[in-house]
Amino acid sequence: MPPRGTKSKQLGLEASLWDAANQLRSSVEPSEYKHVVLGLIFLKYVSDTFAAKQESLAEKVRDPKSDLYMPTEDARQVLLGDRDLYTAAGIFWVPEGHRWTDLRSAAKQPNIGQRIDAAMDAIEKENPTLRGVLPKIFASSDYKPAMLGGLIDTFSRDDLAAAEHRDQDILGRVYEYFLGQFASTEGKSGEYYTPRSIVGLMVEMLEPFSGRVYDPACGSGGMFVQADAFVRAHSGNRNDISVFGQEMNPTTWRLAKMNLALRGIEANLGPEAGNSFDDNKHVDLRADFIITNPPFGRTVYWPADALTGDARFVFGVPPGNRVNYAWLQHYLHHLSPTGTAATVMPNGSLTSNASGEGEIRAKMVDADKVECVVVLPGQLFYGVPIPVCLWFLTHDKSARVVRSERPQRDRRGEVLFIDARKFGIMVDRAHRELTEEEIQRIADTYHAWRGEPGLPTYEDAAGFCSGATIADIRAQGYALTPGRYVGSDVVDHDDEPIEEKISRLTQELREGFQARQALQEQVLVALESLEADLDEI
Repeated sequence: MPPRGTKSKQLGLEASLWDAANQLRSSVEPSEYKHVVLGLIFLKYVSDTFAAKQESLAEKVRDPKSDLYMPTEDARQVLLGDRDLYTAAGIFWVPEGHRWTDLRSAAKQPNIGQRIDAAMDAIEKENPTLRGVLPKIFASSDYKPAMLGGLIDTFSRDDLAAAEHRDQDILGRVYEYFLGQFASTEGKSGEYYTPRSIVGLMVEMLEPFSGRVYDPACGSGGMFVQADAFVRAHSGNRNDISVFGQEMNPTTWRLAKMNLALRGIEANLGPEAGNSFDDNKHVDLRADFIITNPPFGRTVYWPADALTGDARFVFGVPPGNRVNYAWLQHYLHHLSPTGTAATVMPNGSLTSNASGEGEIRAKMVDADKVECVVVLPGQLFYGVPIPVCLWFLTHDKSARVVRSERPQRDRRGEVLFIDARKFGIMVDRAHRELTEEEIQRIADTYHAWRGEPGLPTYEDAAGFCSGATIADIRAQGYALTPGRYVGSDVVDHDDEPIEEKISRLTQELREGFQARQALQEQVLVALESLEADLDEI
């Protein structure tokens, strides 16, 4: 993340690569070009990591002090071709003739598209976990050899190497950066990419140090990447978390598989894409952390009456034309007894009473399942200016899955509300980001409210945060809009007496009405004059 209090800046490498790749796009639509570019980045990664491992083994087989030492060159070559030495280290096996160096040497050939497709096919056949994942679209007449060769040259720069002795995360960073840029170019609303600042906030609040992490609408896998980064940044062990996900869009599912493989994250995303509601790949999973940005607001994929009796929907059958409360109950069903779920939702979910949603929300609140609500500013998502909110759900507010056995305050019967609508900075004309300082403030407020040590004692802050009881929420008709509970912040340096302020504002309003009336009269006179002129013609 960027330094606290500053907006994120494009790193020179990622930005320069994007500019170079975008110049080669020509007339290809971004939605199609995305798979060309991201497929090549992945191919570069698997080939680089394979080459780095092969180089490391070559040094060892020639070293008499090494356990892998081989006295003859023939024996060395046999050992260097032992695929088990690669796969045991989590390295994908890349067959000879299909490596990046082979493609680079053929980059200017008219059959480079066929060469790339053949490489993708060969790598899939040699690595079962990648079967059905890699794009084999490069031989299409839409993708000119000059474009493909130009991309290969672009991604062959020395500072993009993913060798063992260098920053192995560099291609992963480039991949994620490109995902964000394509999302912006396509005007997507988070369908496959959730902005980093939103994911970062959810991860900082959940702190998924260990346990099972689940995303039933995982998109391109950004939630898992950030969770993994959080663990490593806090000196945790990435092997302490188990990753489970699902994605219904086959194309996006493949993007996620490649994204996680680039990061070395082992994840169970199911054998293929599937809808979490009627094709649940993780029926028996009870997760310690659920972190997700679902395709909210969409039509449910089956008639509502077909849900009757579904074990997940204990608080009521969600309406057949909206999916929000189906998602919320799906999370609760898949949470462990001490787990916590964090999800992005539209603000309308906080107050909707349509088609029984209000009754479902009331039952969830009365059952003490809602822990925290954070309302966010608009323009955080690419191409979508509407604001969203975060819901935090749990089965037991007196117990937590945390990094250590830290005592926490019993918050049963209470809900924390945070109003962050004024947060964020504009990074361009249409896109806003939360700063790290803002993310830290929201996360610290949440952790302080839960009573975690090392933080100041929690206190309500007018206009920003407030704790409320279930009785308070019931009195508000079970509306969960934070503004109803946090109130307004105090306006500094406002010494104007209230009577004078009311008088002044009333006068300003009258003057505004008078000015509008005068303008209306001028417009009518102009129209009458125009009408008279037309009659004379």
